[in-house]
Amino acid sequence: MSVQLTDPLEGILTLVGTTGHMSTGLVAGGEWALSFRPRPAVKFNAVRRGSCLLTVDGVPEPIELAEGDCFLLTRPLGFTLASGPGLPPIPAGPFFAAATDGVARVGTTEDVVFSGGRFDFGERAQELLLDALPPVIHVLGGTPEAATVRWALEQIDVELRDRPLASTLVTQHLALVMLIHLLRLSLTAGGPGMASGWLAGLTDPVVALALGAMHARPAHAWTVAQLAQVAAVSRSTLAARFKRTVGQAPLDYLTGWRIELAAACLRRGDETLSAIADKVGYGSESALSSAFKRVTGASPREYRRRVALADGGRGRQRP
Repeated sequence: MSVQLTDPLEGILTLVGTTGHMSTGLVAGGEWALSFRPRPAVKFNAVRRGSCLLTVDGVPEPIELAEGDCFLLTRPLGFTLASGPGLPPIPAGPFFAAATDGVARVGTTEDVVFSGGRFDFGERAQELLLDALPPVIHVLGGTPEAATVRWALEQIDVELRDRPLASTLVTQHLALVMLIHLLRLSLTAGGPGMASGWLAGLTDPVVALALGAMHARPAHAWTVAQLAQVAAVSRSTLAARFKRTVGQAPLDYLTGWRIELAAACLRRGDETLSAIADKVGYGSESALSSAFKRVTGASPREYRRRVALADGGRGRQRP
């Protein structure tokens, strides 16, 4: 069965509304240790010069960061950056509040230089994407992914320094390029701590083909036999590998993805329930409503009303 496949990672990053933002840089020297409070956004930092020690709340071992390394925190966890072990940390907040020219400074020398920022996501990102990742993704400076991050940071520096037209938009897209390369590395490495789920499924060549087919044609009336044909394995092999890797049966995953797409349409508020039902593979409003309530606990109309209320009444409601 010949089917055009779609990249699930691209689709989900688009669905959860990923945006990247650069933050104040950090220059530190001498003996120092700074503690950072947990933030709801996904944080990333790159060591442009020098080396230091990263300690993350809940992660047993500290991580040694060398020049060229970068890391991504996928959970709202507190962390500490220090010149070495055993130093009592002090809050980083006052140093960043006193930053000048976009740089916070600790000490009088410039032994270590950081660039960093954050990634913001829509409301479904935690369950759809972040929970499938390890809490910390550490990228060594010698990897191709780290080289791409360095290139992107250099381009961002130029944009922030010279402020050409549309520089803010360019920096956001460059930050997104960095995120994608970090996620690729986590997938390639199997990501220590990688949980089961669709992201883990992308590391299995058989499961990845089935996922690609479902994401390419979510409205198609897929059967396990058809998906197995796409993946060039038997029905039983696909069912077993999919369940083991993703944590649920193929058609259960398809139902969940259809409901995610429907919910995204409802959040936008610009389509009728009938149009949404047709788009995500349900033949009628009632069929969509039944599946939507079974998965989310609310009917599509109830969900749309909740979104409108959460938006302060700005969302458009349909009868």
